[in-house]
Amino acid sequence: MRVEDVAAAAGVSSATVSRALNRTGPVGSAIRQRVEQVVAELGYVPNGAARALASHRTRAIGVVIPTLENANFSIMAESAQRHLNSAGYHMLVASSSYEPAHEWEQIQSLVAHGVDGLILVGARRAPEVVEYLRTKRVQFVVTWTLADVDTPCVGFDNAAAARRLASHLLDLGHTQIGVIAGLTKNNDRAAARIEGIRAALSERNLTFPRELLIERPYKIAEGQFALRMLLSAKPRPTAVICGNDQLAFGALIECGRQKISVPRELSIVGFDDLEFASQIVPSLTTIRVPAEEIGARAAEMLLSRLSGTNSPQTVEIGVSLVVRDSSAALRRDLASESQARI
Repeated sequence: MRVEDVAAAAGVSSATVSRALNRTGPVGSAIRQRVEQVVAELGYVPNGAARALASHRTRAIGVVIPTLENANFSIMAESAQRHLNSAGYHMLVASSSYEPAHEWEQIQSLVAHGVDGLILVGARRAPEVVEYLRTKRVQFVVTWTLADVDTPCVGFDNAAAARRLASHLLDLGHTQIGVIAGLTKNNDRAAARIEGIRAALSERNLTFPRELLIERPYKIAEGQFALRMLLSAKPRPTAVICGNDQLAFGALIECGRQKISVPRELSIVGFDDLEFASQIVPSLTTIRVPAEEIGARAAEMLLSRLSGTNSPQTVEIGVSLVVRDSSAALRRDLASESQARI
């Protein structure tokens, strides 16, 4: 079946059918609906290869995320897909496992498959990767962070967000603060969060002892392991900042196993505001990252760049501190013990 058959059945021109299906030009909603109805009735399937040759576009967008295990990355990808689909694009998803070499392979593979654009996570990657994309004329947008002026990005200031989280605990009287961070190697977001915590402590003339910083992969079991290590540190922390909610869930679970009362004996905070954060007991104080908005805005920015429409180079997404039951003011007896150890 040919596009001409659809046009004849719908009573429109072949060009109108093409515009309606590809969403490449102005078509009235009534006409588009009639064309789509005829397509469904006739079982017409557009020839994607021929369409790509004619338009020099595959109408495919690649999304490379660090892992599929983190719900927020999945939420971002799904949100981006909804917006891309509504514009007549489809989406291909790949995972890099936080490895630059794997990300590079995925990018090359997606470009080889003819994607028109890419949505990536993080701003730190080898210069040759960026040069490759520009040479291939593949539009790309980075997410989850703010990049330099030459890189289109949709994200937030990770350092400022973590600084706010640390300041919350400092305002509650905590000065011995442990940190369970994500692995900072190959992860500019995790590194920025540590710098934000360090800056908050420095503002209060407090040091950040190396023994109170533990880097672990973003997994619940790793949060449990890291908390056991922090509890053996001297001085023992009265509060713990976790690099994401998965690590925080692990820390809370470990406290339950060791019968450590949270937040009476130890305050614990996370980062992301995953759905379970409000349901776990005690509910988790965390930084809310609007993953759905990041995905939507990234798709919008990429579509604007593909169409040649002017769009901002940087879209900063607002994040917020959500205070729940897992953080509380430092008890006086714990404060006295902490001072005695210094």
